[in-house]
Amino acid sequence: MDVAGRLFVVATPIGNRGDIAPRAVAVLRAVDWVAAEDTRHSGRLLQGLGIQARLLSLHEHNEARRVERVLGLLRSGKGVALVSDAGTPLISDPGYRLVHAVRAAGHPVVPVPGPSALTAALSVAGLPTDRFAFEGFLPPRSAARRARLEGLRDDPRTLVFYESPRRLPDTLRDLVAVFGGRRPAALARELTKLHEEVVSLPLAELPAWLAARPGRQKGEFVVLVGGAPPVAEGELGAEERRVHAILARALPPSRAAALAAEITGRPRRLFYGTGGEPGA
Repeated sequence: MDVAGRLFVVATPIGNRGDIAPRAVAVLRAVDWVAAEDTRHSGRLLQGLGIQARLLSLHEHNEARRVERVLGLLRSGKGVALVSDAGTPLISDPGYRLVHAVRAAGHPVVPVPGPSALTAALSVAGLPTDRFAFEGFLPPRSAARRARLEGLRDDPRTLVFYESPRRLPDTLRDLVAVFGGRRPAALARELTKLHEEVVSLPLAELPAWLAARPGRQKGEFVVLVGGAPPVAEGELGAEERRVHAILARALPPSRAAALAAEITGRPRRLFYGTGGEPGA
């Protein structure tokens, strides 16, 4: 295997070590260096696979400083593998700056695909997968979190979030408050691990399910929410109403309706109610 001057982006197990791909093992054996989010964690994985490799830490706090070091290794003909603590690097994990810089410098970047909590959760949640939006981790504070969710309220795609166990109860409450409790949803916990659980329920029922057993509030979580139902031909979505409301505060009704129609692409008449006043 030719690894000289190449960066390999290698997916590693999200829980069950049996999920590592044979090609990933071969690459990790062949490269000169492994850039790891947590060298202790990845060191244990490599040791379990019988691989002796030089480890280089690369995480969110030092990635910018590590880029030149990795580029130097590649320029000298070394092969480097990038791994995260679990799953596919760059998916809510460090690595973007490195991959961008390596490609800009003209070195090959080679994907070695494998496990990902995102795709694993989508495959078993029972929600539409033809269109989905991965939003990663939401902001930690409720006000910022709700603001982000407001921007997603009318999105018709299945929405996928990662969340920590400490913030999950508050996040679920905010999801219900913004999206309403009737949205179909799923919660995937500890995927591929001993205590794996995947439940599909209306969004309003997820907080009670989570609180029903103390053990459920531990581990790693993927939250999935069904997309917004299609807006009927004669109705306005929440974002369209918000745009119109902002314009209506500063403009005459006819002008506000005209601009709202231009911005949203919806018919102008929808922004008027009875008596010629803009609709709610």
